[in-house]
Amino acid sequence: MYESQSYSVILQRMLDRVPDDVDKRQGSIIYDALAPAASEIAEMYVALDSSLRAVFPNTATDVYLDAITAPFGQARRTGTYAVRKGVFTGAGGSPFDVPIGSRFSISGNNFVVQLRIAAGEFELKCETLGQVGNQNFGTMLPLDYIAGLVSASLNDVLIPGEDQESDAQYRARFLQQVRLPSTSGNKADYMKWALEVEGIGGVQIIPLWNGAGTVKVVIIDTDKKPASTQLVQNVQAYISPTPGTGDGAAPVGATVSVVAATLVSINVAATIVRDGSRTLAQIKADFEADLTSHLAGIAFGTDPSVKYAKIGAILLSVSGVQDYTALQLNGTNGNISIGQGAVAVKGTVTLSG
Repeated sequence: MYESQSYSVILQRMLDRVPDDVDKRQGSIIYDALAPAASEIAEMYVALDSSLRAVFPNTATDVYLDAITAPFGQARRTGTYAVRKGVFTGAGGSPFDVPIGSRFSISGNNFVVQLRIAAGEFELKCETLGQVGNQNFGTMLPLDYIAGLVSASLNDVLIPGEDQESDAQYRARFLQQVRLPSTSGNKADYMKWALEVEGIGGVQIIPLWNGAGTVKVVIIDTDKKPASTQLVQNVQAYISPTPGTGDGAAPVGATVSVVAATLVSINVAATIVRDGSRTLAQIKADFEADLTSHLAGIAFGTDPSVKYAKIGAILLSVSGVQDYTALQLNGTNGNISIGQGAVAVKGTVTLSG
């Protein structure tokens, strides 16, 4: 707001108020007397601008954003621990039950067994907070000797771990709840309830989908992918464990069905013209990361369709790409429509050139 009030502007304004018959050149007595004051006033404008930004939710950050939202009963989400599925085998590849509380390691991250799912299958909780627990798959090593154990594998993400909510994420969630007030089991209420469950990254509500009193809650996880079976069960138990009874958050009479979003894979193929600065593998890795980020950004948005021109622009923005030809999305050269209850996720990426 006060960007125009710079040191030089303030100093010149002060000098303009001094009569012209007084020496006002740099190094003169009056110049040297006014310059420090102009500098201090400029600093005050900077501080005033920061103070104003700190009192509005659209611009506030860190503890100031927390202070603004607290009177509305809102709080920033802290980080959570990933819950993963582990598969264990013994001699001859037979399922092997490991002790509850046993610990395993993969790529520097430790996981502890906390619940048996089935023979040789267990829930494991990451000991490190945040999204790092979602990332590794494959062979784990036991931290303590377990007699009879032959192999241990870390598989599905049951409940994604989350980093502490960023300013941008918290601001968007707060503004959504303020602008769409929840009351008496309206759509905003169901969205609010679903988002209160750890691991949920987006919600769509479909009212009256199967007749009067029915509500479908479609969810994605914090990675903006279809929610796991465990997440679906958690949200169902929180909102409506028994249809129509009002035992959960939903009101009496509501029949609530919680489902994971339908996955729509976006397969990209293109021939690129490289500028010679980077290898094809480097370009592909960066493009895949940018594509994943873009698809996550439009998931469950007002227009979740995947735009052909946007994907082309993302490809052109990758360092090392000079041009491209024959770009196709799912075998076509047009937009990919994403319907209600579906989410676009990166599929195969084939780049040549």
